[in-house]
Amino acid sequence: MRYPLDFEETFEQNLLFWLSRFIRNKITTLSNSKVNDKERLTQIIKELINGFSSMDELKLKVKELRNIGLNGINVYFVPLEKLYFFLKTFGASSMKEIDEELLSDFLLTETTKLADATKKNYRIALISFFNYIDKQNEDDNGNPYRYGIELKNWGGLTGKSGTKLPSYMNKEEVNKFIEAINNYNFSTKIGARNRLIIKVILYTGVRISEALTIKMKDFNRENESYMIQVRGKGNKPRLVMIRESIIQKDLENWLEIRSCDNDLLFCNQKGTPLSQAYMYTTVEKILLSAGLRKEKNGAHMLRHTFATLLYQNSHDLILVQESLGHVDINTSRIYTHFDKNKLDRTTDIF
Repeated sequence: MRYPLDFEETFEQNLLFWLSRFIRNKITTLSNSKVNDKERLTQIIKELINGFSSMDELKLKVKELRNIGLNGINVYFVPLEKLYFFLKTFGASSMKEIDEELLSDFLLTETTKLADATKKNYRIALISFFNYIDKQNEDDNGNPYRYGIELKNWGGLTGKSGTKLPSYMNKEEVNKFIEAINNYNFSTKIGARNRLIIKVILYTGVRISEALTIKMKDFNRENESYMIQVRGKGNKPRLVMIRESIIQKDLENWLEIRSCDNDLLFCNQKGTPLSQAYMYTTVEKILLSAGLRKEKNGAHMLRHTFATLLYQNSHDLILVQESLGHVDINTSRIYTHFDKNKLDRTTDIF
């Protein structure tokens, strides 16, 4: 049986529900050869299906599983227990606010002093958990919400995998990409909408999840620009700005045919929210049409492009942090690696 991603009253209840279901699922993959109380194991599985009202209750059941001889369950539970309390501090209101960047932040803060083998276990636990949710959730129309968590570029390990610098476009490539956006052969009904979304992401650096949940009431004209209030991780609001001249034509054309539920600025032809997967595929097609190939061709690469060019032109790390909505400035610091002027100075000094 599949369930809606968010169907309990609070974010904590929804997260606890999915954690309980996942632990129940993992029990079936672990060896039960050393279990000394099969009847109690059966009872705990039933309790996991019914769910719990607190993390303490779930923790007690996991401890009991270990006591009756089910080895290996803690490899998954400990990282996810820490994730539960980490996410609570963000004040999230929906499971959809969780994304790969937030999980990378969690790994960065929670695994600093751990051995590489343990760090790998944390990564595996997160990937397994969200892959399980991908397969077990669906909305009223039978459509699943896909996280697609991979954490390939997480740089927390000291071995060969190391930190990878994010893919981005330089100024010439950005101009080529913008030309490709305007010339891409979209259908009449979705062309203006898709161009508008992509330009908002590229010119403001908002996350794709933030762009797709913008409300009409939060999209306001001010002088020659539009002020946009977006909701970041932990439901934290911030303001971004985009020039009117960049989007005005697409905005007018989209608003003429827009018919969205819940005051959404962007939606599909049914009036419901667009999926992140759809926008990732759309951006990738435009990049390929422009002859631009990057290691990561998805929409998140546009956010990296915005941040990289913003730092190169301003050399203001605080501005990058505030523009991207990063909680920790160290998350923004990676964009300093693309400062070619600093690199040039190192060659002169040497």
